[in-house]
Amino acid sequence: MHHSALGLLALLLAAWLLSENRRALLTLGAWRMVAAGLALQFAIAGLVLRVPPLKALLMALNGVVHALEEATRAGTSFVFGALGGGPAPYEVTKPALAFSLAFQSLPLVIVIAALTSLLFYWNILQRVVRLFSLLLEKTMGIGGALGVGAAGCIFLGMIESPLLIRPYLAVMTRSELFALMATGMSCIAGTMLVLYATVLAPVIPDALGHILTASVIHAPAALLVASLMLPETARPTLGHELPRSGARGSIDALTRGTWEGLTLFWNIVAMLIVFVAVVKLANIGLAALPEFPGQGGAPLTLQRILGVAMAPVAWLIGVPWAEAQTAGSLLGTKIILNEFLAFIDMAALPPEALSAHSRLILTYAMCSFANFGSLGILIAGLGTLCPERRGEITSLGMRSLVAGVIASLMTGTVVGVIAAF
Repeated sequence: MHHSALGLLALLLAAWLLSENRRALLTLGAWRMVAAGLALQFAIAGLVLRVPPLKALLMALNGVVHALEEATRAGTSFVFGALGGGPAPYEVTKPALAFSLAFQSLPLVIVIAALTSLLFYWNILQRVVRLFSLLLEKTMGIGGALGVGAAGCIFLGMIESPLLIRPYLAVMTRSELFALMATGMSCIAGTMLVLYATVLAPVIPDALGHILTASVIHAPAALLVASLMLPETARPTLGHELPRSGARGSIDALTRGTWEGLTLFWNIVAMLIVFVAVVKLANIGLAALPEFPGQGGAPLTLQRILGVAMAPVAWLIGVPWAEAQTAGSLLGTKIILNEFLAFIDMAALPPEALSAHSRLILTYAMCSFANFGSLGILIAGLGTLCPERRGEITSLGMRSLVAGVIASLMTGTVVGVIAAF
C-alpha cells in the first residue's frame, strides 16, 4: 500500500510539472478542485469496495450483463447459426476454438447502442447525466456546461457527450475545453461497458460493477488532472439545458441506435484487425534483430519492450515488482493500441501471472479511451462539432491524452490503496 500512496503523489506531481500555469495552483479555487477530486475518487471507490449494500447493488448489474449476453446470443444464433453461438450441427471437440469474437461478442455493441438510443429518446439518459453533473458542479465548483459534458462522458462516448453541450462549445473557456477533452479520454462509452465486462468476467469477479465504477471515478480524476495541467483563470460557463432525441418514436430511436451501433461494430472490427496485424509485424521485425543481453533466448517483442518501459509505472500504482513487467506490458498495450486489446491480453494470461489485487488495479487503470487511436477520433469529432476552435482542439490533443492516462492511472492507484486495507 505504501508505494500506491507514493504513486498517487507522483501522478499529482507529474500533472503539476506539466502545468501551463503552476502559479495559478496557489489559489484557493485550484486546490478546492484538487481536494474535491481526490475526495470523490476515494469516496466512490471506498463505497463500492467496502460498503456491502452498495457493492451488492453495483455488482448486481452483472445480472444485466448476462441478460444482455443471452439476448444478443439469441439474435446472433438466429442470424449466423453455429458461428453466432447457436447449436453446432457437428460434435465440437474444442469449444474454445469454436468461439468467434466478431459474431458472438462484438454484436453486443449494436444491441447496447440501440438501447442507449431508446433511453435517450425516453429522456431517461438525460436525467441520469444531469444528476451526475450536479454532483460534479457542487463538489468541484465547475460550470454547468462542463459538468454536463463531463458527466455525459461517464455513459456516452467522447464525441457523443459533447453533443449534450454543443451550443456552449464555442464559448467555453480554454481550460473547460481541455477538461472536457481530458474527461473524454479518461472515461469509456456506455456501449463498451458490457463488452469489456464480458471479456473480463472469467478473471475479474463482478466485472461490470468494477468497469462501471471505474468510468464514474475517472470523471473527477480527469477534472482534477485537467485543473492541474491547465488551471482555470476565467469565469466558468453556465448551461443546464440538455438536448432531446431527434427520433420520431421508440422504433425510430431503436433503428437509429442500431445503425450507429453497426458503424461502431465495423470500426472495432477494422481496428482490431489492423492493430493486431501491426503488433505482429512489429514483432516479426524485432525478432530479426540480434539478441540482446538478458533475453535468455526468448525473442524480442513489442510487449516485452513495453513491459520493461512501463514496469516502474505499474509498481507505482500498486502492482508488486515481481508482476510489474507483465502489468507494464498491459499498460503499454492499452496506451499505444487500445484498452480492449489490453483487456483481452489480461484475460488470456495464466492465473499465476498476476494476483487478484493486481488484476483489480489494472482493470481500473486500463478502463479508459486514453490511447493514440482515440485521440485521433476526439480531435476529428470535436473539430467537426466546433470548427471555429479546431486549431485549439488540435493543440490540446496530446495534452489531453497525457491527462487521460494520468487520470486512469490515478484511479487504479486509489483502488490499490483502498483494496490494500
